[in-house]
Amino acid sequence: MKGFGEDYKSKKKVSKKINPSQEQIINQAFHFHSKGNILEAAKYYKYFIDQGFKNQSVFSNYGVILTNLGKLQEAELLYGKAIEFYPKHSEAYYNLGNLLNKLGKLQEAELLYRKAIELNPNYIKAHYNLGLLLSNLDKLQDAEFSYKKVIELDPNYTNAYYSLSLLKYSDKNKIWKNQLFSESILNNRSKEDQFKIYFTRANILHKEKNFKESSKYLTLANQLKLILYPSNSIDLIKKSRSLLFDSLKEEIIQKKYIKTPESIFIVGMPRSGSTLLESILSMNSEVDDLGECEILEQSFHDYKKSNEELNLAERYWEKIKDHDKHSNKTTNKNLYNYSYTGIIASKIPNSKIIHCYRNPLDNILSIYRANFQQGNQYSSSLVDSTNVYLDQEEIMSKYKNRFRSKIYDLNYDDLVCNPKKEIKSLLNWLGWEWSDAYLSPHLNRRAVFTASRVEVRSPINSKSIGGWKNYKDMLKPSIEILTKSERYRNLLS
Repeated sequence: MKGFGEDYKSKKKVSKKINPSQEQIINQAFHFHSKGNILEAAKYYKYFIDQGFKNQSVFSNYGVILTNLGKLQEAELLYGKAIEFYPKHSEAYYNLGNLLNKLGKLQEAELLYRKAIELNPNYIKAHYNLGLLLSNLDKLQDAEFSYKKVIELDPNYTNAYYSLSLLKYSDKNKIWKNQLFSESILNNRSKEDQFKIYFTRANILHKEKNFKESSKYLTLANQLKLILYPSNSIDLIKKSRSLLFDSLKEEIIQKKYIKTPESIFIVGMPRSGSTLLESILSMNSEVDDLGECEILEQSFHDYKKSNEELNLAERYWEKIKDHDKHSNKTTNKNLYNYSYTGIIASKIPNSKIIHCYRNPLDNILSIYRANFQQGNQYSSSLVDSTNVYLDQEEIMSKYKNRFRSKIYDLNYDDLVCNPKKEIKSLLNWLGWEWSDAYLSPHLNRRAVFTASRVEVRSPINSKSIGGWKNYKDMLKPSIEILTKSERYRNLLS
């Protein structure tokens, strides 16, 4: 969203017939919004609208707040009003594009981003988000053009370099690469920008198979990121142990169960093939993918607050409906739901759990190379990543001993080396009918917002298997921990 009230100020120059009370309300709303006091800003926006006043920035800004609160229908209506009131309001088109993008309406979102750019050719955020969306649509050359346009407009826009480095970019124009590796790009930069630049350099060097230099920048990036965002490994491990204890308690007899739709929970470590699996399963037209939502955790908190009087399964499905999902089959890809496996298996009827896993060193390397946005702070430490990996493995092993029939093991390496065999086996376990469409998840045009958004647009392949060998020296802390375990004693052979 652009600066608060920019259009309002420009509009004021055109028309001086603005009621002072309107001006006062708007200025107060913009003030609170700019200071991050969202609730107060929302009150003023709502009051302004309730008085029958019209201002495109108010409609659009209030729409952004409602979008973030999950009130998407109301937000969409407000963006429409902003456009109706002032058809040249580029921010409203941009914000509506963001909303539709979130809803998976990618083609519609693309048109809105392009309209925002048509009205404001220098709209950097619109160019950048258009690039992200085009990546989702597998229009990689167009995405490359958008990112390069962002860099042209603002050579210091760090995220554009990073997103560009994830693409199979062309070699025709390397001006951006020269800028990326120049020392000047680091001048007067925040530590956040610095580690993003290091991650980007590492990606470029990885593509060029210069693994030694890539390792150097990966180490610099993660060391710096760890200072800003301390590891959360201890909290994650404590949580998994606590929930294991909860699941071992004597079962509370539920008074009744509704006939719940099929709930498929995808669990495991990040970068374990979970996004690929989600794309495969969503080739079934009956499936709604919930993405990496926190609906289960929210439902469980409500359940505990009620002293377990609530029916957890019913609460879970109520929240799913709140997200406008009404399918008889859903996939939930919040990977850390592995901690809740016992709760899911015992308290949610018709639930199925798929545990994704892969070679630990390939997995840990992939985690270390990914610049996660939030929730995975341990990823910047090889030691902590290894400890979390081993924890989820141990926790899942305990749950498998208790709920074997409800948990399916999916090995990423087996999946990409023999996709037809592995997918058929999985579908048989799910009780689904076979279709050749499951072999082409890259053709799935659903929205993907994870670190795997580019890879998942390529046909299933085994290119990443054994990639850890290129980073063997860098991975020594992980190797040392893993090889202490009897299971991984021969990991290097």
